[in-house]
Amino acid sequence: MKAVGYHHSGAIDALVDLDIPMPEPGPRDLLVRVKAVSVNPVDVKTRAGSAPQDGPRILGYDAAGVVERVGSDVTLFAPGDAVFYAGAIDRPGSDAEYHLVDERIVGAKPDSLDWTAAAALPLTALTAFELLFDRMRVPFGSFTAGGTLLVINGAGGVGSILIQLARRLTGLRVAATASRPETIAWVRSLGAHDVIDHHRPLDAELARIGIGQADYVAGLTATDRHIEAIARLIAPQGTLALIDDPETLDIVPFKRKAVTIAWELMFTRSLFHTPDMARQGVILNEIAALVDAGVLRSTMTQDAGPLTAENLRRAHATVESGNAYGKIVLSGIA
Repeated sequence: MKAVGYHHSGAIDALVDLDIPMPEPGPRDLLVRVKAVSVNPVDVKTRAGSAPQDGPRILGYDAAGVVERVGSDVTLFAPGDAVFYAGAIDRPGSDAEYHLVDERIVGAKPDSLDWTAAAALPLTALTAFELLFDRMRVPFGSFTAGGTLLVINGAGGVGSILIQLARRLTGLRVAATASRPETIAWVRSLGAHDVIDHHRPLDAELARIGIGQADYVAGLTATDRHIEAIARLIAPQGTLALIDDPETLDIVPFKRKAVTIAWELMFTRSLFHTPDMARQGVILNEIAALVDAGVLRSTMTQDAGPLTAENLRRAHATVESGNAYGKIVLSGIA
């Protein structure tokens, strides 16, 4: 089958078109005919710095497609079902004609979205949902509890979903960071009450718009660069949840305020086969229902064309440039 991957980690031109064997599903696996994929920052980081082991490495996590075959123990899906999912960090990726995925981390594709719009959602939606409701423990669907959520990097893939979830499913006031006219307009269109500039001290920016402190802070990028400002602006007994990869993170300044520090990694459940691994399938079905009800919208901002090495290189270059917002999507291999 056709796929896109790399033999040697490094620059963007390492991505090449490949012809690899068709995978065979294990007991709980779905074999999915991939209709669309999206590009995440983790794809770019992996390609640049993680050397393949035992043959070429196939990137890609987000996918939307049709179930082709199922494993012997599968009970949740059948051939012909339309699905979407974010995959697992310890298995071959979705940038291929066919892809294997454990049924427990798969959801039914939103009926109201086409393949590309659906493929933009799974990884970032799972991350945002888990961060907000599992790590920060904000009550789902409760509009009575007040407070403020600060989203650092509101226009990124995760921020674009987190803003929507917080605005439409909680009573939180949502402040997000953005600096360019197009990203400011984007986060406002997603529902952010306030927008502040991440190039300036975040505590001073919040004070400028009349917010004295934030009860919740989502550190989606450059958390270490903003850590001193976060320590000043976060409310006593507040929560900081982060997803990025700082080399070091000094959390001692948060002790005086008894702040909860939480990490979110949406791959944890599948990587360790946690007892609640199937919660990710439940979350994706909830996301699909919210999309079909008009509560959430896809965050696709660019269709990069069919999945080829050439098109994927261009998509990686856009992500590396730092100018991307929302999600870049590619349709399946023709």
